[in-house]
Amino acid sequence: MIPSAVPPKYKVEIDRDRCMLCGRCVEECSWGVYRKEKDRIVIYSNRCGACQRCIVMCPRDAITVRKNTTCWRDHPLWTAEVREDIINQSKTGCVLLSGMGNAKEYPTYFDRIVLDACQVTNPSIDPLREPMELRTYIGKKPKKLEFEFVEEEIDGKKIKKAKLKTKIAPNLKLETPIMIAHMSYGALSLNAHLAMAKAVKECGTYMGSGEGGLHKALYPYADHIITQVASGRFGVNVDYLNRGAAIEIKIGQGSKPGIGGHLPGEKVTAEVSMTRMIPEGTDAISPAPHHDIYSIEDLAQLVRSLKEATRWKKPVFVKIAAVHNVAAIANGIATSDADAVVIDGFKGGTGAAPKVFRDHVGIPIEMAIAAVDERLREEGVRNEVSIIASGGIRNSADVFKAIALGADAVYIGTAAMVALGCRVCGRCYTGQCAWGIATQRPELVNRLDIEEGARRVANLIKAWTLEIKELLGAAGINSIESLRGNRDRLRGIGLNEVELKALGIKHVGF
Repeated sequence: MIPSAVPPKYKVEIDRDRCMLCGRCVEECSWGVYRKEKDRIVIYSNRCGACQRCIVMCPRDAITVRKNTTCWRDHPLWTAEVREDIINQSKTGCVLLSGMGNAKEYPTYFDRIVLDACQVTNPSIDPLREPMELRTYIGKKPKKLEFEFVEEEIDGKKIKKAKLKTKIAPNLKLETPIMIAHMSYGALSLNAHLAMAKAVKECGTYMGSGEGGLHKALYPYADHIITQVASGRFGVNVDYLNRGAAIEIKIGQGSKPGIGGHLPGEKVTAEVSMTRMIPEGTDAISPAPHHDIYSIEDLAQLVRSLKEATRWKKPVFVKIAAVHNVAAIANGIATSDADAVVIDGFKGGTGAAPKVFRDHVGIPIEMAIAAVDERLREEGVRNEVSIIASGGIRNSADVFKAIALGADAVYIGTAAMVALGCRVCGRCYTGQCAWGIATQRPELVNRLDIEEGARRVANLIKAWTLEIKELLGAAGINSIESLRGNRDRLRGIGLNEVELKALGIKHVGF
């Protein structure tokens, strides 16, 4: 007999002295870890994903979940994870799916970059006493402004007034350089989408619809939503395009460059099927490429088609995964008449991705931002296209560093989900999220309170915005525009010459 089971990753224990057999853990766990039998609770630790729902909801604080560290013999090459993957694939013959972002211990360059602060000769600015401008515009900027003078008569006097002659392309106006990334309805619950939509409207920023169309319940917030056109074209029609504030063409995703999206059929409920315009219960699989895009010229044609469909009133973004030649690709996008390029790093989150792609394909967002900003400046087209960075943005310092490296704004995804209650268990693709975020099961979705979720996400954005103001003040800068691409405010620590050159920064001490 060949053993087919792998040892459980976590060990679940109940303090029998504290447990009062209320059965709350049985009700709250969506994974079937607990079963009540007469005078005891039976535990199946192999089903646990450490989502912590049972721990939080236990009224007697009787449950503990620990890593199960005693099952595998240590080996530097054949790690426990490697052996688990082999056993699981030998049982199923299938691709291993995973959620969240890259889980390998690659360097996180944001943690190897430190910020400058003013001292003595260059005084800092107090954001509590002086205005700090965080308003950000996403879209094309003119190289210069031209005015014409017109004569007007006011109170019997003829006065010449300057009138803007330069035509300004449509831009998104953000009160903070933080937006919420595209996460589709279907991958996330409607309650999660509504909570995020309420939050971005309150904060004066935007969220992405994801590639799953736009549910009717989100229509009141559509002026703060960026609609997405992906290779599957799910939910895409003229009404959908015109409802949003902007349009994003999704070419690639940081967690799975080179392949399309996949929403399992068990998540395609009646509501999801209507929104995506696909049959209920069927897998929603996006092709790897857009079958009408095989060149920059093809991309330019789609960009123009979307602008024509929206009467040239909506900016059009293009999202790509951060890959080795990302700078050249971004430069091509700039020539396609797109208004912004979205770069998604390999630590970006996902609801479902092949594990081999999530962990081994793509490059860090920090390197990608620096490369793209530098290339666009060299080509003289930096003002013609904005840069939006995403993929592993965890806090306000990451936002600040991303903008200093060259981004105009950032998308956050996992951080917003954590604010809603996500515990990053990485099982989003199963549809059994115990916190009501990445699921379509009504009894689980109802666990997520929309108003409370909106308050928490809004609080997160507001807190980060305040911290960015403080960091700007410490650097002696009073506007986010002055920070963009200002790499002189950054220093690397523990980085080699190649890494420093790629990031365009100096080492600490210089």
